[in-house]
Amino acid sequence: MVKTHKEFSYIYRKGKNQHANSVVLFYLPQNGVHKVGFTATKKIGNAVKRNRAKRRMRAMFYELSNSLKDGTYIFVAKAGLFDTSHEKFHNDFKKVLLRAKAITA
Repeated sequence: MVKTHKEFSYIYRKGKNQHANSVVLFYLPQNGVHKVGFTATKKIGNAVKRNRAKRRMRAMFYELSNSLKDGTYIFVAKAGLFDTSHEKFHNDFKKVLLRAKAITA
C-alpha cells in the first residue's frame, strides 16, 4: 500500500498517467512490486463522498487485480465518478489500465 507523501510524489513524477472520465491512473512498472494507492481530492466533495469514491476504486481494483502486472498503481478519483454506472466505471477503469499497458488482456 502506498501511504506516504514521498511515495505518492515519486509515482506522480516518474509514472505514466492515463485519464478517463471518472478516474486517473498513475502507473510505474516495477518487477516484484505490487503496491497501490487511492486518493480523492477535496474537489470531489466532503469526506463522505471522498471515502465512497475510494471504496469504489478499491473494489474495482481488487476485482481486476488478478490480471494486473507488477508495479505501483495510484488511482485518483474524478468528479465524474459519482455520475457513472458500475458498467461505465468498470470500462473507464479497464481503459486506463489497458492504455498504461498494466493489464494482461
